[in-house]
Amino acid sequence: MSETGAKGACLCGEIEFSVVFPSLFCGHCHCTLCQRNHGAGYVTWFAVPRDRFSIDRGSSKLVQFESSDHGTRSFCGRCGSSLFCESTHYPDKIDIVLANMNQPIDRPPQVHVFFDDRADWIVTEDGLPRLGGATGMEPTLPGAEPS
Repeated sequence: MSETGAKGACLCGEIEFSVVFPSLFCGHCHCTLCQRNHGAGYVTWFAVPRDRFSIDRGSSKLVQFESSDHGTRSFCGRCGSSLFCESTHYPDKIDIVLANMNQPIDRPPQVHVFFDDRADWIVTEDGLPRLGGATGMEPTLPGAEPS
């Protein structure tokens, strides 16, 4: 069986990277850190095991920012594209911004996380599960589920 994957890059193309599937998940994150980091109501991430990820070009342009006591976000130092998120809570995986992929990945978005933190101007009617609460991963309260 051959392994399939996909390639991605930042906006200016200075940083290029590759992943090998299967991915671990794909979901929309509504946390305030993602909102501020991306200048958007939410961001769509997917994850792969760290050993299935490689930076193929431009690693010297990658800048890291400690966004929390356990998390680091990486971006291109030339164009500013947000690219990756890593957490000491999950050291064996890396989260990747789906919009930076040049090709489709192996799954569509499957969930909304940190839904309680969503921007009040975001409307989601896609029928995906909505998780929130203190961890961002707990079932939402009745009435917050898609109709």
